[in-house]
Amino acid sequence: MKSNVGTADKAVRILMALVIVALYFTKNISGTTAIVLLILAGIFIITSFISFCPLYWPFGISTRKKEN
Repeated sequence: MKSNVGTADKAVRILMALVIVALYFTKNISGTTAIVLLILAGIFIITSFISFCPLYWPFGISTRKKEN
């Protein structure tokens, strides 16, 4: 598994996950919407920590800087 998630991408994913969790705990989202968004937040966190996004791979997308 080759890393394809860059630093800025990781930061945005983590920030979005934190916003979703905050919305859930402040009861701004609930029900099915909350469940779907919390699952998405979990995916954002996991892909940030492993630096690999499976959706980027088939399209050859990488937000990681090229190494010299």
